[in-house]
Order: sequence, then C-alpha cells, then structure tokens
Amino acid sequence: MNLEPVTTAVVRGVVPVIDLRNFFDAPFGVLARAIETQRLTTLSPAFGLYHGSPGETLDLEVGFVTDRMVRPEAGAVVGSLPGGRVARLTHFGSFDGLGASWERLGSWIQARGLSAGEDRWETYVTQPSPGMDPRDLRTELNWPVTVCQPAART
Repeated sequence: MNLEPVTTAVVRGVVPVIDLRNFFDAPFGVLARAIETQRLTTLSPAFGLYHGSPGETLDLEVGFVTDRMVRPEAGAVVGSLPGGRVARLTHFGSFDGLGASWERLGSWIQARGLSAGEDRWETYVTQPSPGMDPRDLRTELNWPVTVCQPAART
C-alpha cells in the first residue's frame, strides 16, 4: 500500500529493551497535556516508530498522528510517519507475540524481492486496558519497502 507522510506529536527516546514497557507508559500523559492545551486533534490511535535495527537499546518515538504540528513542550515534539510504499501486517493478540509477527512480515518482504526500510512502526489499533483479554488486542505493523534493483550486468 502507498501512504502519504503525516505529521505527528511524539515523545522520543533511546531506551534499553528491558525498559521498553515502562517507556511506553510515560509519554501518553505528556502528549495528552500538550494535545489538550494546544487544541490539537489526534487522527490516529497511538503508535510506536522504531528507528534502525533493534539492539540492546531501541531508538523510538511514541505518539499520535495530529491535524497540525505540536509546539514542543515538556518532552512532546514534532515528528512524522513516512510516506511511500509500506508492507502491513495485522497482529492479533498479546504484545509478547509482536517479535514473531515482525519476523513474519520481514520474511514476506524478502520473499517478494523487496528491500525493508530502516524505520518501521506499530499502530496500536486496540487500546490496552486493565483486565482486558490480551487476545483482543490488535496491532498494525508497518514497514516501508522499496523494490530491489537487480545487479547491473557487465
């Protein structure tokens, strides 16, 4: 699918993998205050945009697509989601299974001769809530792709 780039309001961080769950909790309060005081409109569910390959730390942005640019305040800054060709997979179930779904999407991309981008993002279609059944969660995985160019013949 082809997407247009969009403006986002985000909190950025470089987070140790073991602290990822904790990192996701803090930005939403910061973003809610900035969005409310600046009278922005959110145009998407929450998302997490990952930059580069995962290692011991993750470089990421957590936020929302908004109707216009957020004025930076208290950790909320302007971001964007890329446009262009994107491979998408919908993951049903607990966040614990996201790694396997990313691997499945990566295999699908490779099998079609596409090249996966450096950045990728998750859109949290279903907002988690205390006491909910994790099987009811739905997360869209989005990975920008390009067509691999064949090697030049000499």
